[in-house]
Amino acid sequence: MRKLIPGLLALAAAAGFSVWAYPHLPAQVATHFTLDGEPNGWSSRLVASILAPGIGLVLAVGSTVLPRIDPRGANYAQFGPTYWTIINAALVLVAGVHFFLLGKALGWRVDMTRVAALGIGGMLVLLGNRMTRIRPNWFMGIRTPWTLSSDTVWRKTHRFGGVAFVIAGLCVVATAFIGSGWVSCGAMGCVAAAALSSVVYSYVIWKKEQDEAV
Repeated sequence: MRKLIPGLLALAAAAGFSVWAYPHLPAQVATHFTLDGEPNGWSSRLVASILAPGIGLVLAVGSTVLPRIDPRGANYAQFGPTYWTIINAALVLVAGVHFFLLGKALGWRVDMTRVAALGIGGMLVLLGNRMTRIRPNWFMGIRTPWTLSSDTVWRKTHRFGGVAFVIAGLCVVATAFIGSGWVSCGAMGCVAAAALSSVVYSYVIWKKEQDEAV
């Protein structure tokens, strides 16, 4: 758990903020928003207070278990710093969104669409930058039948996917400053394109490798 100290501290701060904010929260808290930032889903203040810290805790515990049950668990020793950096970043993101979500319920002037765009976009840029360091495993990275069957395909696909996800992340971040529902849809399209193109690329590279082996 020492490798998760940054993320756990963020979750602890989020939980502490929940305890402080709980008496001041309205009975119903907006927890879901449209692409234009308008609330369209609500939860009780109890659920809103514990949901994100709870999700973060499950993620933290799960992240310590996955390397132990992964059939390729030995590879985690080769990309451990990258693995824990990504997990900690995810925990900080969960905690950050929680702060702003409760803050908005308390009357802060917060644009949750902008918060989400900056958080998710930043996470995608980080993931893209670190992607070439991820070694073959069953839980993190671009896992397709073709990348999992060939270390060469894995390496080449993650090099391609790293660039694609950085570009997609920057597109998402840009929406935080443009503030349009249509632009947000376009950014989500970029993310989908990055994921789909990486999957297709993995097949193309695998097929080429198979043809050259004949």
